[in-house]
Amino acid sequence: MHELGIMYHVVNQVEKIARQNRLTEIEALVLQIGELSSVVPQFIRACYPAAADGTLLQKALLEIEILPANALCRGCGKIYHLPLGNRKCPHCENPDYELLCGREFNIKEIRAR
Repeated sequence: MHELGIMYHVVNQVEKIARQNRLTEIEALVLQIGELSSVVPQFIRACYPAAADGTLLQKALLEIEILPANALCRGCGKIYHLPLGNRKCPHCENPDYELLCGREFNIKEIRAR
């Protein structure tokens, strides 16, 4: 489970940003995780309390937004949601696509009190 290491890194980055902006308390941290990311949202939630313990984030709420995996069909040019099991275009059945989004892992927002 690499999510614990990821969360320690995220907490360190958020604390660095908080210090630079003279924040003393953080109310919420919002992360964006793509559907095809190698990061598992439920493991991120499980690791968050340990990573945040003793930091400015220890009382902060963790919010996770799941970003859809969207693809551009190279056959018909339409954008579609890339199903995890069937990667063919639902419009023309072409399996050739360009992934537009879905592998992200972003710190979207840090809300301070």
